[in-house]
Order: sequence, then structure tokens, then C-alpha cells
Amino acid sequence: MICTTLQNRSLNEIYEILESSRPVVEMAEIRLDKCPLGIDDIEELFSSSDTPLIATCRVSGDGASTWPEAEEKLSAAIKAGAAYADLEVEAPKEMGKRLRRLCSEYGTQMIRSCHFYESTPAIEVLQGCAGKCRRFGGDIVKIVAMAHSEEDAERVLSLYDVNMPFRLIAFAMGDEGRKSRLRCLTFGAPFTYAALSESEAAAPGQWVYSKMLAAAFGNKKPLWSEEVLSMPSSKSFAQRAVIAAALADGTSILEGYSPCGDTDAAIGVARSLGATVTVEGSTLTITGAGGNVAGTGGNVADNASFFTGESGLLTRLMIPLSAALYRHPVTIEGTGTLIGRPLKGAAGILAPFGTVLKPLEAQGKNPDGTIPDPKVPLTVNGPLLAGKADISGKDGSQLVSGLLMALPLLDEDTVIHVHDPRSIPYMFITMDVLRRFGIKIASEMEGDEVFMETQDWSLCTGITFKIKGRQKYSPASFQIEGDWSAAANFLVAGALFGRVRLSSLDTTSLQADISIMDILMDAGASISQLNAEGGEEDHKGIITVQRAPLRAFESDLNNCPDLFPIVSVLAAYCHGKNRLKGFKRLEGKESNRGEAILDMLTRMGVEAWAEDDELIVVGESLECRFLSGNLLKGGQYTTSHDHRMAMALSVASLATDTPVEMDDTDCLAKSFPGFADTFRKAL
Repeated sequence: MICTTLQNRSLNEIYEILESSRPVVEMAEIRLDKCPLGIDDIEELFSSSDTPLIATCRVSGDGASTWPEAEEKLSAAIKAGAAYADLEVEAPKEMGKRLRRLCSEYGTQMIRSCHFYESTPAIEVLQGCAGKCRRFGGDIVKIVAMAHSEEDAERVLSLYDVNMPFRLIAFAMGDEGRKSRLRCLTFGAPFTYAALSESEAAAPGQWVYSKMLAAAFGNKKPLWSEEVLSMPSSKSFAQRAVIAAALADGTSILEGYSPCGDTDAAIGVARSLGATVTVEGSTLTITGAGGNVAGTGGNVADNASFFTGESGLLTRLMIPLSAALYRHPVTIEGTGTLIGRPLKGAAGILAPFGTVLKPLEAQGKNPDGTIPDPKVPLTVNGPLLAGKADISGKDGSQLVSGLLMALPLLDEDTVIHVHDPRSIPYMFITMDVLRRFGIKIASEMEGDEVFMETQDWSLCTGITFKIKGRQKYSPASFQIEGDWSAAANFLVAGALFGRVRLSSLDTTSLQADISIMDILMDAGASISQLNAEGGEEDHKGIITVQRAPLRAFESDLNNCPDLFPIVSVLAAYCHGKNRLKGFKRLEGKESNRGEAILDMLTRMGVEAWAEDDELIVVGESLECRFLSGNLLKGGQYTTSHDHRMAMALSVASLATDTPVEMDDTDCLAKSFPGFADTFRKAL
């Protein structure tokens, strides 16, 4: 990133620069010692800007403030929401401790800086100063010295040769140090500094922002659309809601529908259940079959069958429901990548409930003599039995969700204990949808003391569901949520390449893929949310994500495996070693998604490998890739007929050395037929 230093500017002038500068100022340092800003101005500025801002108030050098003045101004900026606060290492120790505590409380990164304004000292002095900055609380260490020769500048840059356990900004001032201000980005500096114009240089040798931007990126323009992009409805919510509405006795109205292959397959299944479905724009009106769908009371043919399209979720929902509703074996058929995808763990999950799956095609045995997991097409042989059962959740949540939808229809009560649960949020999405349709299920999560304190789903060791029998689905009317799975691709695109603004999302959602917000914040992206009028924060308002200095991160994706493709692209641009857990969850998706991701990354020139259940990705910042000529490689790529891979490749293609050509983009219709058109609007 290139940070533009702003000094001698009023509040209105700063706003004008941040909001209307061309080229866009993506990050700014506000020199509080040189800008005529009162405390009220500081609070307003740092609380209202989406642009990542550094609060700096110099005392040493040519600064004009005293230490008490600097602390007051920096404290106000931190409390208001400054992304960074820069404090000189010479500051009084107690002042440094107080500001460090504030930074920790308000989520501000502290920069501890050391400047040598007259000359460049020996490397031992530079290293010692860097260590001191770190010991005194620097999340980022900044070392700057005046260079009188190329050797001086190289000595400062040689700090990057030492394996220091912190993020480092090191460059030289003066004409001899000018190149080092740009070169530091190639060594992993999170950002460097530039001036808005020649006359506003904050130190000798400082570049003008527009010239530094051109030197770093050439003609590459940032992704900076003013248009608000509307996200499609969540197919996870929509499929569950459509099937629940089909089981209700009455008419349900679902607003916010957007067509995609998986949801349309659910509509087809609803009609096969006997429901009447009409589509008018974004509204689904569904008159359910109620009790007439059940095998014990309805007109059920011996050869009942369902076509679940290419949807693994819909298939796994309908397996327990078929066993609960029909007296005869039910055939489930599909198409595309669903054919041949093993329903991993399905036989073991269904066995305690008396339900057996029989593939229509002979599968033989595995080389070790074991029976392979069943595949679609298959028959479901019930009945589904109530009782107590202990089942494994390590293969995902979808069949558990199917059981949660089916078991309330039985005459008896059921208690299910799910050990080693995965994709936990999706189970609670199912419960939330069922609640809207009048179905009540009690649940209790288990874990150690850390889990009980944090309620971190990744630490949950088991869930017990208590399900009353003889329940009936009632009609419901509500808005289907926007899809966080689709939104993740646009959010990452904004965080990497410029800015995007998205609507139709709810930040209180139970969707697992809302985790992308936490991942982006851990990586250092700038995220904000306002209502449509730009006023108070609103959990359904417009979300803005834009570029900020990114850092390596670790994330457990066991509960949100669909994020893996796009998060791996994010990791490729986060400088350092990124660790993504849950890699083994990817085998049973539309493709062997783990292999597909590794193939994509390695072919693009990204260092990546799998270690047990982790994907390790060694990232480099966007600036580093441009300056070193190490852009991701374009060319011919396969999507493996996987919509998630197609979306991730589209985002990755925004900064490749040559265009990316994909062998199949029709797969996007599975979840987001309008992806390509929406993606073009962001460019």
C-alpha cells in the first residue's frame, strides 16, 4: 500500500482529498502535529472515514507538539477508530503503555517509529532500535534514516535480511534514499509513504503519490466502483424454506428469491411433494401439501421419486424426509457433478434410524473389501425411526439438517447426539428456518471451559438435539437472506484490488460464510457498514470493503468450507505464511476442491502445500508482486465444473500477468447465474 501524508490541511480539505482525489487516495497519514484540527475534528474524522487512517503526532524532529498534546490527540483518534497510531520510540514509557492499552481496547494497530534525521547509523544501532520499538509495543516497527549515499540506503534496507518477528517499514530519507521508499514494498513492508504534491513532502526524498502509484502499478487501475452491488438470495436458506413451505398446510410467501440451479431444483422437489409454487419476480408463493404428502395418509405412488439437480444439500435433506413421508422406497436422482459424488458417512448416520440407501447402479467394493459410500442415483428405504441416537458430524451437517426437518413429523420423540460436529452454523440455519414454520427443536452444545466462555463453534465437541414428535409445519412469510457465500468473492476483490459496496446482506446472519468478515478483519482489510442513506450503522445496510495493508492470517474453515477457494486467493496476497484449517473437508464437494485449489495456486505461481488438515499459502502483497514482476500467472484453467472455483478464478484474474481463460463458467448457474454480470459492474 502507499500511504499519502496529509499535513497543513483543515478538516474540510482532508475530507475533500479523501473523497474526491484522482488517483484515489487509498490510505492516509494525518499529521496531527501539523494539521489545524481540534479534538472534535479529530473525533469526527477518524470515526467517519472508510479510508484507513494513521494518526501521527510528532514531537521529536520538526514536530510542533509536546508529549501531553500528542497523547491527547492520539488518544482521541484511537477512540474514534484510527486504523493505526504512530508513536515515536522516544515517548515517555508510561505514555506508551497507556496508548498501547487504548490501541488494544479499540482495535488500533500501534506503529512504534524511530527516525534518524541527520545520518544513517551502523546496522547494529538500526537493529537495536527496531528491537526496542517492538519491545515497546509496536505491532508495526518503522525505522527511517537520512541517507547520504547508496550504501546508507542499502544499510537501512538490510534490516529486512534479518528474520525479525514483526512487521517492518524501513527506508531512507533524502535523494539517496528515494528508491528505498518504493523498494521496501518488495521486502514485505505493509506500506510506504508519499506526498500529495511536491510542495507537501513531509521529508526529503518523498515521492508524489501519483508518481509512486504509476511506478508501482503502471497503467493498472484500482477496482473502485461507486455502484452498490446487490447479492443474490442465500440458496442455503432458500432450499430449506422451499421444502418447509411445501410441507406446511397453507400458503407461505418467501420474498427476496433469486433463481439459481440449486434453489430451482428445490422448487421442483416442492412440486413433486404436491405443493403449488408460483414465481412472481423475487416472490415465491407456495401452497404446501400439508398432511396430503405423507405416505400414511396421502395418495402416494409406489414409484415416488425426486430430482435434486446438482444440489448435495437438497439430496441430503430429502433422504430423511423421504424415509419419514413415504411407505415405499423412494428414488432420488440428480445431474452433473452430483452423479458419482459419494455421500460420505451417510450410511452410518442413517443406520440408527433404520433407513437404508441402495445405489441404483452396482458399485462393487473398495479395494480393502469395505462397502463404498452410496452415490446418486439411489433409493431410500425407510421407514425413518424415532428414538435415541449418537451419530458422527465429522462429514458435515447436511444429513443432520435433513433429520432435523424429518424427525418432527414422526409419532415419537427423538434425541440425537452429534459428536465431532462440522459446519455447525448450517444446523442452526435449519433450526431457524424450522422455527419460522412452527417446528420447535431444543439444542445444547458441548465443549471445554474455553468453549463455554467464548462460544467459538470451532471448539464445540458435541451437540444434543431434542425433537418432539407429532409436530406440523405451519405456513410462514419472510424475506430470504442475501448470500454470504457469493458475497465473499466480491468482498475479497475489494480488499485486494480497490473497493466494493454490497447490499442485501445481514451481518447478524447465521450463515457460516459470514465468517469472511472476521477473516478479512484478521487480514487487515477495511470494512464498514452504513444504511442506504449513509447514516447510522445498520446490520442490513450497505457494506463497504476496501484495500488496506494486509497481513498473514490463520483461519479454521471447518465450519465454512465453501470459503476455501476465495480465501486461498486472499491468502496469496497476504504477506507471509497463511494457514487455513479444514482442508480435508473439501473432498466431497462439486470437485475434489482441495486438489483443485492447490492446482490453481501452484499453476499461478503461488507457493502452497497441504499439511495434514491445513492448507499453507505463502503470500506476497499486491505491490510486492507488481514491483518484483511476480504477478499471478494467467492462461488456461479448469474450474473442475465447480461454481466456487469459477468465482475464485474470476477474482484472481484481476491481477494476473495474462488473461485467465476458464473451461466452464456455466457451473456458475448452480448458485449465482448473474455472477458474471455483477462482477463486470464492479470493474
